[in-house]
Amino acid sequence: MPVHQLSRTDARRLALRGQLLTASRPTDLHAVLRRLTVLQDDPTRHVAPSADLVLWSRLGSSYSPDELRTAVDEQRVVELQGYLRPCEDVALFRADMADWPGRGELRPWQEEQLAWVEANTACRLDILDRLRTSGPLPASGLPDTCERPWRSSGWNNNRNVVMLLKLLVARGEVAAAGREGRETLWDLAERVSPDDPVVPAEEAERVRDERRLRALGIARATSATVPGEPGHVGEAGQPAVVEGVKGAWRVDPALLDEPFAGRTALLSPLDRLIHDRRRMDEIFEFDYQLEMYKPKEQRLWGYWALPVLHGDRLVGKVDATADRREGELRVDAVHEDVPFDRATSRAVHEELRDLAAWLGLELVLLP
Repeated sequence: MPVHQLSRTDARRLALRGQLLTASRPTDLHAVLRRLTVLQDDPTRHVAPSADLVLWSRLGSSYSPDELRTAVDEQRVVELQGYLRPCEDVALFRADMADWPGRGELRPWQEEQLAWVEANTACRLDILDRLRTSGPLPASGLPDTCERPWRSSGWNNNRNVVMLLKLLVARGEVAAAGREGRETLWDLAERVSPDDPVVPAEEAERVRDERRLRALGIARATSATVPGEPGHVGEAGQPAVVEGVKGAWRVDPALLDEPFAGRTALLSPLDRLIHDRRRMDEIFEFDYQLEMYKPKEQRLWGYWALPVLHGDRLVGKVDATADRREGELRVDAVHEDVPFDRATSRAVHEELRDLAAWLGLELVLLP
């Protein structure tokens, strides 16, 4: 199998093709989600919810958030492991659900989760019975009869029902069934997920790796295990090296020969293009952190700064706030990683005008 020799420019363009961030915009929401495989379902609305920003940056201002809400309500799109996914993809996780908390020798954290669920069997059965008779319900409508509380040094401490629901999803017993306001509704998985055949575990992992590589364009074969969707792709695709970057990569060969024409886009801070910060640094040489958890005086770019894509480079950040009470999209700063030329400035401001119009707000650019 050939080892592809890539420049950083080649690598960036592969990533942008994979993420549908080229000049050729897609037109169908479900096709976009099938390609991206996941949308992070984060409710932060400093500008707009991340999932909606991701879809707007691909589909443009013809996209309406009602399309995604309807797809979720109709269960054509489902929430699984904190991500929105096409409903048919649940079949790729059922083998893992059946083998929860894992196959082979369990790690200490897996053993602890298993022991915690078993210690709270009565509460688990109470929740399943309540959902069976009255679901779908929010977590606040479910009984907390846990005998052993969830212990954590973080904000999940004593959030027994929320943590038990998360583990019941991993076991394939419970599934998200839409939203009521900002609360997730839960129901029995058998009433939410399509009754597709279970895909054997090894085949499911292979298919997930292949689809993830198609979405990313270029990725490492292995990476550190982190919460959420992995960034590695196993043996999917073909091997490659990137000039000036240490280590080996995997690429989707179908994307190598596609012509490239770039465009300008404002991205969600949770966009998959930049989600893997190491890959972002190696390929795009872009310095970025989500600063919403930092004290205001320590922020360099803003609470929810939007990365700016221009052509095949990430060139800056926009510190913007959707002030719905005042009817304004307020831009406090446009941070230029390198000085913008006239064409770049014009393109960024046009995207800001489009974003404001899509949000139904007036654009206000502060000096």
